Amino acid sequence: MPDSTPRHGDVRVVIDTVRPNVDCGAFPIKRAVGETVLVHAHVFTDGHDHIRVQLLYRAPADADWQILAMEDRANDEWEARFPVTELGDYRYTVRAWVDHFDTWQADLVKKYQAGQNVGVQLLIGARMLEEAAARAKNAAATGPTSTSSSARGSAEGVEAAARIEKWAAQLTAAGAAASKSPGTPGSEGAGLHPEVQVAQAVELAVSEELTAAVQMWPDRSRAALFQPELRVAVDRGRALFSSWYEFFPRSAAGDGSHGTFADCRRWLPEIAEMGFDIVYFPPIHPIGVAHRKGRNNATTALADDPGSPWAIGAAEGGHTDIHPELGTLKEFRALIKEAHDLGMEIAMDMAFQCAPDHPYVKEHPAWFNWRPDGTVQYAENPPKKYQDILPLNFESDDWKGLWNELKRVVLYWAKQGIRTFRVDNPHTKPFAFWQWLIAETRSKFPDLIFLAEAFTRPKVMARLAKVGFNQSYTYFTWRTSRSELEQYITELTRSEHAEYFRPNFWPNTPDILPEQLQYGGRAAFVIRLVLAATLSSNYGVYGPAYELCEAQAVNGKEEYFNSEKYEIKQWDLSGDSLRPLMKTVNRIRRQNRSLQNTRNIELCASDNEAIIAYAKRSDDGDNHTVTVVSLDTHHRQSGWVTLPVGFLQLDHDEQYLVEDGLTGERYIWRGATNYVELDPHTMPAHIFTVRRKLRRENDFDYFL
Repeated sequence: MPDSTPRHGDVRVVIDTVRPNVDCGAFPIKRAVGETVLVHAHVFTDGHDHIRVQLLYRAPADADWQILAMEDRANDEWEARFPVTELGDYRYTVRAWVDHFDTWQADLVKKYQAGQNVGVQLLIGARMLEEAAARAKNAAATGPTSTSSSARGSAEGVEAAARIEKWAAQLTAAGAAASKSPGTPGSEGAGLHPEVQVAQAVELAVSEELTAAVQMWPDRSRAALFQPELRVAVDRGRALFSSWYEFFPRSAAGDGSHGTFADCRRWLPEIAEMGFDIVYFPPIHPIGVAHRKGRNNATTALADDPGSPWAIGAAEGGHTDIHPELGTLKEFRALIKEAHDLGMEIAMDMAFQCAPDHPYVKEHPAWFNWRPDGTVQYAENPPKKYQDILPLNFESDDWKGLWNELKRVVLYWAKQGIRTFRVDNPHTKPFAFWQWLIAETRSKFPDLIFLAEAFTRPKVMARLAKVGFNQSYTYFTWRTSRSELEQYITELTRSEHAEYFRPNFWPNTPDILPEQLQYGGRAAFVIRLVLAATLSSNYGVYGPAYELCEAQAVNGKEEYFNSEKYEIKQWDLSGDSLRPLMKTVNRIRRQNRSLQNTRNIELCASDNEAIIAYAKRSDDGDNHTVTVVSLDTHHRQSGWVTLPVGFLQLDHDEQYLVEDGLTGERYIWRGATNYVELDPHTMPAHIFTVRRKLRRENDFDYFL
């Protein structure tokens, strides 16, 4: 029978739970530079001994731990927070041990206050001080370790040891005197009444100076350390807060001819003026000729049909080449720089699939599935067929060669200046591949951002986020009622999803024209824009179609009729459009830090099911917003909204100002419950900034 004796049976502290973590540390949580990580732990021991609990964390390049004391919040639940200031993977864990010295101090005070003789207690304390002095001397001789509480030098250790030994001598003398007659010679403090000497010793024993010195050199020989170490994947700020605008470069000319990168450069200033910071392009690579799709996904293309940009690869090249009608690599790099100069960046579509005439088909036939008739299996999602696209075979015997080639593709574009990739259909490729690819490429370019375009099963979407995708498409597109929206945002922000799944809300895409936009009119586009931009700190739109409230769909489907996926469009954005509203919404987002995070949301009660309301508060507590949206696209709605005044740091009967960034209107509200009225034909939403009322010395009121 195997020996069941534990390896460290003298370790009495239990670290039962450490949060946040994802799947017991199998995957990192996510944060962005400038955020903090609030760590909770359940830590306790048997009996009544006191314990010390520490949070250990280190930055990507650090060898030594930074150490913070954790605070007991009640019921054996401890917490502390640490900042993340660098890109890369941070690590953190929790360490705890029985603090015999702290226990001794507490017991000493209790016994002394109860009038008991504390002579022996003082002698016990003196022995503990001598042991602490020995640890200080040892540390001075050996130097700090990777888990030392600070990088203390040898001189500091020697000096500390001397002070602690002096205090030990005082406690020893007082302990001995406690059992002798007043004035007995032969000990330090002779001539003092024993009661005075003991009182002074007790005061010394619990003093801040002595306590700090002993805590500096604790006995951690029986410390428990939580395993495994947990990780934080830290991204740049744009992973946390971004506004995406998608358009097709080939439609940028505006006159029906094939657009170029030079045409795209003329679009950039207006997109920047609207407040977007990421311009997303569908694939810019050569488009296959074989089995090219015609307009509206017709299986036969006419001579002038440009084909789908997602059918990548032709005689002109593949995934590291550019469609010749768009321009050259030099011109594309100039476009990237132009966007950067305007405070934006270009996001590329990364679609790992091939047209039938992609060079890979001839050069690497093992990367594809060949059918018995000698043809390559094209993509299918029955009953849908994609004859112009061939999926890659990730079960190929040459899967390592395939993986390395796709890594080369990502690194190639990263070297050209691309830092953000929208990944097409990642759920159709192995999770292990994505985990490897993202880790490999981010080891060379830590600021890369990968957005997972995966409208698929919830657990699959979650797994993609866990393995490394920095942002994720969501079900927001189809959540329209108040209950659906509230349930979904609660799932994203109040469950473990919040630690690794960063949502990016898109009300439309070139693939999806939701029913609400088809039938809700202009008000529907306004409502969905405001919801996307304020519920989530990351959002995006398929721009020209959204600006113009394009709502013509294929009959019975959520697909655009005359889809830009299969033709060059002429967008006239000079007339009536949502551009002014988009500019206003993005300005509000930039001016209010509370809208630059997703997890900081608190739902508000409303007595009208057609009205949804929610509050947000910035991490520093200095910025508060309340968004109120009517979900009715046709009728005026009104009702009473109840705000979480505690969350907004307001008193229950306090008067305060709410200023609507959409209209500029201001209202004086009081307390939690206030009246709203929204008209879809004028403005079906409020985005309020909450300003507390203050009073100057001269008694004039004003608001901050």
